[in-house]
Amino acid sequence: MQSSKIDRIKDLVEQLNAASESYYAKDQEIMSNYEYDKLYDELVELEKETGVTLANSPTVNVGYEAVDELPKERHESPMLSLGKTKSREELRDWLQGNPAILSWKLDGLTIVLTYREGKLAKAVTRGNGEIGEVITNNARTFKNLPLNISYTGELILRGEAVITYSDFEKINGEIADAEAKYKNPRNLCSGSVRQLNNEITARRNVRFFAFTLVKADGVDFHDSKEAQFAFLQEQGFAVVEHVAVTEENILSAIEDFEHKIEHYDIPSDGLVLTYESISYGQSLGRTAKFPRDSIAFKWADEEDDAPVLEWFDYDNEMVVKKRTWKFDAEDEEMVCVLKVSFLHHEE
Repeated sequence: MQSSKIDRIKDLVEQLNAASESYYAKDQEIMSNYEYDKLYDELVELEKETGVTLANSPTVNVGYEAVDELPKERHESPMLSLGKTKSREELRDWLQGNPAILSWKLDGLTIVLTYREGKLAKAVTRGNGEIGEVITNNARTFKNLPLNISYTGELILRGEAVITYSDFEKINGEIADAEAKYKNPRNLCSGSVRQLNNEITARRNVRFFAFTLVKADGVDFHDSKEAQFAFLQEQGFAVVEHVAVTEENILSAIEDFEHKIEHYDIPSDGLVLTYESISYGQSLGRTAKFPRDSIAFKWADEEDDAPVLEWFDYDNEMVVKKRTWKFDAEDEEMVCVLKVSFLHHEE
């Protein structure tokens, strides 16, 4: 029995290494992400059962790392949720005459990054707001994340890890079993970022978009949130799309975002409004649950009024309808439902 399991281990190692070499060295995909993950999970279980791990196993190969668990760490300051509104007029009144920054509220997994001496030192998930999971090695595989930056002081920032709709649809298109398909990009992203093996994370095309600068000692931002965004972009970070707003133009700015969402490839479940003045926002403090310098705007939850975009995906031979929203009573927020119709049957 043990010998047959070891033979299976050898077979799995050979298959997975061949798939990795083809994917990374030859830019050819001989195995879908779903098939790779399934075989990888089988290998992990067999290695645990037998106590045997081959030197060339993908679970220990140099360049990637497999861990038994993700360490937990308490955040230096609590990561609070935002107060919410669905009223555009209430959002305008919230400004009280102050200029602000309006941006997408991305729908992925919130990450806190720390850089020291110009290098990525740590990445931690939001978790429950008090304690998160350390996913530094996984973050190093994010497609657009700078591993080295020019600023050499301690930099702490927050942002959203996301998987685009196009990547989500490609991954789901490789899965034949309808029951095995991923529910939505947010769930897929959460599972990808929290993998115990970062080679799987690397195959999921996770991207990071910064939305808040927490600390950058010695840098004068002239009391401006917009200046912080510009600084992060200069360091090589992708930042969440944002615009400057006042009471006069905020309603039209919301309409602009609403029109963009039909074609926007990055999952979003609303908008975030933040005061432009850093010192003014800080002076407001916070409630027990929410910071007072920002507020979230959630799209109305009538599914029939939600914008839907439909097109034919020639690569995966399917008709795709996306951006259909419904209210999730459990999470008290809007979630995106993707409806995919294949040529010969509907999923």
